[in-house]
Amino acid sequence: MAVQQRRNSKTRKAKRRTHYKLAAPTLTKCQACGEYKRPHTMCECGQYNGKVIIDLNSESL
Repeated sequence: MAVQQRRNSKTRKAKRRTHYKLAAPTLTKCQACGEYKRPHTMCECGQYNGKVIIDLNSESL
């Protein structure tokens, strides 16, 4: 098993961890309302891929 022989500097540690960053989520615009949303998900307005999935204007909710 490897045992550390001497202390690593802060710079060397930071260089090793450069790929540990978070990626920003990909966002697309809704075709109906123009709101930004995640791709391949239904929008808050109830549409997906230009089709009404949930009618939010109905009173049955």
